[in-house]
Amino acid sequence: MSTTTREQALLGARDLGITFPGRRGAPRARAVDGVNLDIGKGEIVALVGESGCGKTTLARSLLGLIPPTEGRITFAGEPLSYSSRALRAYRKRAQLVLQDPSGSLNPRHTVYDAVAEGLRIHRTPGDERTAVARALSLAGLRPPERFFLRYPHELSGGQRQRVVIAGALALEPELIVADEPVASLDASVRGEILALLLRLREELGLSALVVTHDLGLAWNIADRVAVMYLGRIVEAGPVEEVLTRPRHPYTQALLSVLPEAPGEPVVLSGEPPDPTNIPGGCRFHARCHILASGEAERAGVADACRTKDLPVLGGHEAGVACHWATAREEAATGREGDTSREEGASRDAGTSRTRDTSRTDDGAQGGDVASTAGG
Repeated sequence: MSTTTREQALLGARDLGITFPGRRGAPRARAVDGVNLDIGKGEIVALVGESGCGKTTLARSLLGLIPPTEGRITFAGEPLSYSSRALRAYRKRAQLVLQDPSGSLNPRHTVYDAVAEGLRIHRTPGDERTAVARALSLAGLRPPERFFLRYPHELSGGQRQRVVIAGALALEPELIVADEPVASLDASVRGEILALLLRLREELGLSALVVTHDLGLAWNIADRVAVMYLGRIVEAGPVEEVLTRPRHPYTQALLSVLPEAPGEPVVLSGEPPDPTNIPGGCRFHARCHILASGEAERAGVADACRTKDLPVLGGHEAGVACHWATAREEAATGREGDTSREEGASRDAGTSRTRDTSRTDDGAQGGDVASTAGG
């Protein structure tokens, strides 16, 4: 598992915002609303959340496909430029793997043409046939020559996804953005594709952003996870920490519906709010089961949940944007501090008693010596 800092980040986003114009004079929709995110070299980050939360829009913006309305994106420490030449060079270093391989592949193109397409667009020097064969081999299609003249309809779903991945690998990128890479595949094939992505990370040092609504996938593949809700990341951290000890009620609700989750699933009421009218305070408060159950009231943060905005999380550090979670942690820290002070006071009292006993014993011994000398 890699640890990312801002200085080590291969891809970074700061205060990123993306808005779309409303129809017929309606307010603008804030699809991404203040996001900080870092992806380190050789690191796999999972971006999770329910449909409509903005994760695909964020991923496409990180690839330069959607210019941000505000904020900035950096790659290898340099700000992303949106000139045609700069984007052409950037897209050779950062590649997209789409959700549906059947829709990604041209049914009239052979596997060879599909993988070679990027090489031709970027006019990559060297032997094209060798590069295509290498990419197919890396993607697990061996021997590669056996697949050159096949068409997408002659392949299984897993093989088609491997062809899509091979097309990305042909350009030898440093980063892959995979949008729901196994959502359209059978369960038996998903594990193979996930194992392939992990192997590519180990062999090539590839970084990856995996966009998914499947927390089980995030657990199996990611180093870090960022949970997104209504255009903003609400919880982030190492995958083991976030998925075994979730702090945000939204993350807890997502995890509660997994088959292996203990207890009853948390059923969120209603639909996510309209991105043209994001509510004040915590943007999750209208659906929050913690607020509805009265737990937030008992913690003394119910009003803050409804009215007080939360800070934007950092790009590389573990954190949670939740008044209730923060109040719980502060209360726990306070209890630990009280316990430490009590233990310290007990130790001080014990030390003081020991010193008093020592002084008494010394005085008694001194008296005996004086008596003896006097005698």
